[in-house]
Order: sequence, then C-alpha cells, then structure tokens
Amino acid sequence: MSSEKTLNTELSKKTSILSLKLWVLIGICVGAFIMLVLTILCIWVTSRKKSRRTVDKCAATAIPQTSKDITVDSVDAHNFHNHHEDITVTINDKLSSKNSETMLVHLGKSKSIETDIASQGSSIYHHERAYSSQSGEEGSFGTIRKQSSLGLGYGLASASPLIGLPEGSHLGWGHWFTLRDLDMATKRFSAENVIGEGGYGIVYKGRLINGTEVAVKKLLNNLGQAEKEFRVEVEAIGHVRHKNLVRLLGYCIEGVHRMLVYEYVSNGNLDQWLHGSMRQHGSLTWEARLKVILGTAKALSYLHEAIEPKVIHRDIKSSNILIDDDFNAKISDFGLAKLLDAGESHITTRVMGTFGYVAPEYANTGMLNEKSDIYSFGVLLLEAFTGREPVEYSRPADEVNLVEWLKVMVGNRRAEEVVDPDIEVKPTTRALKRALLIALRCVDPDSEKRPRMGQVVRMLEADEYPLREDRRSSKSRTASMESNLHE
Repeated sequence: MSSEKTLNTELSKKTSILSLKLWVLIGICVGAFIMLVLTILCIWVTSRKKSRRTVDKCAATAIPQTSKDITVDSVDAHNFHNHHEDITVTINDKLSSKNSETMLVHLGKSKSIETDIASQGSSIYHHERAYSSQSGEEGSFGTIRKQSSLGLGYGLASASPLIGLPEGSHLGWGHWFTLRDLDMATKRFSAENVIGEGGYGIVYKGRLINGTEVAVKKLLNNLGQAEKEFRVEVEAIGHVRHKNLVRLLGYCIEGVHRMLVYEYVSNGNLDQWLHGSMRQHGSLTWEARLKVILGTAKALSYLHEAIEPKVIHRDIKSSNILIDDDFNAKISDFGLAKLLDAGESHITTRVMGTFGYVAPEYANTGMLNEKSDIYSFGVLLLEAFTGREPVEYSRPADEVNLVEWLKVMVGNRRAEEVVDPDIEVKPTTRALKRALLIALRCVDPDSEKRPRMGQVVRMLEADEYPLREDRRSSKSRTASMESNLHE
C-alpha cells in the first residue's frame, strides 16, 4: 500500500511545464506519439495509392492512340485501277551507281557519303537505297507497266531496319523504343548529334544497337503541343508505306517525353541543294530536279487519292523534301497534317503552313482540302526549276513573289529566262514549257481549276504537252499565259 501511495504521490506532483501534474504530462506525450504514428501511416497509404494510379495511367498510354481509319488496304480498287493501272509510260530515271553521279554537275569537290548535314530544318533524313532500285514504278531505260498493287507501286517491300532489335518491343506498325534506347542511340542527346531544330522539337542523329542510323525527333512539351504533334504524325504516316514518304520507324512515350524515330538519309533536302549547304557538292541537273519533283507528286497522289481518310500535308516546301543517294524524293514532317474523308473540306480559323507556299483561298478563308497541297506543290515546282525562293525581299519589288514574277515573264514570252542559271545543260524548250504549264495549273488562283495530283503525275511522265482544256471562252490570265506557252 505504501508503494502505491508513493507512486500516486509522485504522479500527482506538479512539473515545471505549465505546472501540469506528471501523470497529465505523460498522457499528453503518449497521445502525441500515437497521433504521429497514425499520421505517418496515412501519408504512406496515400502515396501508395497515387503511385499505383500513375503506373496504371502510364500503362494505359504506353501505346499511342493511333487512327484506325488509315489503312493501306482501303483503296477503292475500281477507281484506283482506272486512274493508275494500265498506263504505259517510258521513263529514264533509273540510275545505277555510275549513272547517279551524272545527276550532278560537279564543282571540283566530291561528296562524302558520311557527310553530316549542318541544318535539316524541320525535316528528317531517311536512307532507302535498299529498295530504291526495286520500285515497281521504275524501269531500266525502257517501257514498263505500273502495277495497281500497293505492295509494288506504292508500299514497297524492303528489309526492315528493325531487324535485330528486341522482339518484345515490336508493337503493330512500328517499334516501341524506351528512353534508354534513344539516350544510348544519340549519345545522351548530345549537342554534336543535333541535325535540325524546328518550332516543335529538336532532331538528333542516332545509331540503334543493330547499327541502323536513325533520326530522332524529340518533341518539345510546350503546353501540350508535343502530345498533339505526336498524335498527328502517328495518325498521318504511322501505317502508310510509300517509297517517296519518309518512313516512321517507331516512337517513345515515357513520362513527359514524346519522341518519333525515322529512317535517316545523309543526302540533304531540296532546300539545301537549291539554296544552302549542299550546293558546295554541285548543282542539281534538270533531270535530277524533275526526278525529285515527280517523286514528290507521286507521294502526294498516294496521300490524296489512294488511302482513306486522305492526308493533307499542309506544309509542302523544299526543306521538307528529303533526297536520298539516288535522288529520290522523300516527303517529311507531318506535324501539321490533317486527315479528311473523301470529298471533305476543313475550315479553320488558324492558318498553318509556310509563307509563300500557302494557297490563297486557304490563307483568306481557312478552307483546307487537297487543292491547298496542290498549290504548294506548284510553288515547289517553280522553285526547283528557277532556283528562286518563293519570296525574296532582296530582289526588285516586281520580282519578290516567285509566282507573280513567273506569270509576268511567261506573259511577256520570256519563259526561257526563268531557268536556274546554275543548270549547266539547259532543258529543251519543249520540256521547259511542259513544266511551266503544269506549274501554272497547280497555282491557278481558282482552286477548282487545279488538277488532281494523279493528273499531275501523268502530265510529268508524259512526253507531250499536258492536254489543254478548251478555254477559248475563258479570259483568265492563266489561260492567256498557257496560250503563250503553247505558241
């Protein structure tokens, strides 16, 4: 009893802390300890739930949401047959390794195959020599028949550059690269590997573990723009295959990172050959320019007429036309592309594209359809054959705009003077007039009078002048200029 009385006495003593009794102070400490333990447990449980949600979300978005509408099998066989099959043409653009050297007028410097391009703009380079000589659209300086099969005429089979990569990461149309894969391929995204920069990202040269050279486009995450452009490019070209389209090999989605992996080519783009760094290797001949233009036309014809939904590129320009070692064109950069159903147009309040290439009706009203690409192609054609940029403020006022200047020159019967002076062997008068006629039709201010890209391809491949519509009742400026060229 005495011990209990002593304990009670001790517990009842007042302490120096707020004059609290000892037993009260002990109770407060025990309660505080219990509350601390409970708080730590709650925080731990909450963090576990959040981490699980994050993992689930990442798993759900690991595979990009690509459009199921684009398939290369959805071609209208009857219409495609009418437009593309049984057209017998003679083309002389088949190049052996020896003949490809004649596509350039050398200026005393030989081109190194391993040359790294100083600037690639918004373009991606792509090496496709493995099957460029097996195209169903090319012959060996003879007469061939184009095939309607997409496997031959449009989607060309080739050895996959993904051979040798881990099988587990092949997902449908492309390859799922990890951030670590691309970090290693680009030497930790080294500044030395940068080959281009655009408004939406940086392009790096890389080498995969199987030795394949690639171009890695790392999209900048500006207010969700990276996610938007990522989805647009995947939807536009993720499933399609054509010898004149840059091939999208795969992608990387990891955290906030969005990257696209393309095949790489080291032979520059049309802008660099006409106005930039590749001019030091020589000047493109008329035949080389015509081959690049024809390849571009075939790719656009495929995008507009052979797949559903059709793809409107919206940014056809010389820096987006890549050139491989055999001088085949490769259209690149589908970040602004728009997918439209057959016969559909799109009206937008935000006009996208590059100044000088944008169709007037699109710039003025926001009306977008395949005719917008056709206008841009017409400007590209003029740029390739004249060597002038679409807009050059350094020139006299009446020569600033390429399209308007050319119309004046043709109207004054001075068509021969528009040819790029860097072309040593000038084209025949017949070839020049045919090219200018096609260009004038493509840049017609009336979009309804512009030809379809399939028609443009046939006109470029034909030996005679493009068939002229009966425009005797028309008083348009374009019809007048065409009359001058035919005379």
